[in-house]
Amino acid sequence: MELIEILTILVPIYLMLPALLPSSFAVLFGGGKPMDFNRSWKGKRILGDGKTWRGFFGGAFIGLGWGALELFLHDAYPSAQWSLPEYSVTIPIILALSFGSLLGDLGGAFIKRRLGLARGAKAPILDQYDFVIGAFLLCIIVDASWFSENILSGDRWIGLVIFLIIVPLLHRLFNIIGYKMGKKNVPW
Repeated sequence: MELIEILTILVPIYLMLPALLPSSFAVLFGGGKPMDFNRSWKGKRILGDGKTWRGFFGGAFIGLGWGALELFLHDAYPSAQWSLPEYSVTIPIILALSFGSLLGDLGGAFIKRRLGLARGAKAPILDQYDFVIGAFLLCIIVDASWFSENILSGDRWIGLVIFLIIVPLLHRLFNIIGYKMGKKNVPW
């Protein structure tokens, strides 16, 4: 396999980084006022203490910052492997990936509360992929053709599969780091 083919396969992983980073970094920025303002719905907290405004916007800032770095790198080193469209298209995509991942994470917390799971309780698959689903959905809503061309087309679907395989590993790694830093109560 040639280097160009490998780079083409890795494009989805690179382009999805603005979605991968926010939920992990939200933990570092977290604390403060819960997004649900301590309110309950049908006797259960809406989101819980782990979802805060500071964490949400701090995580989003990291995703947006990484997306800005990708734009800078694209302008400095244009490549046929990862073709970012003009800013008027790319900036909404970066916003969708970053905020979509956090909205997906909020959706996961909402579902966990409805299931009666406490903060930090294990919810396999939901814990690892809620942010991915949110990022994909918002990105598709914003620009389905960009998503199809850059994540699904040609051999890029292989990169998407690799991304989906490494997500649980990265999720676990970031949770262990957060636990060791005292930012999470459990290492999963």
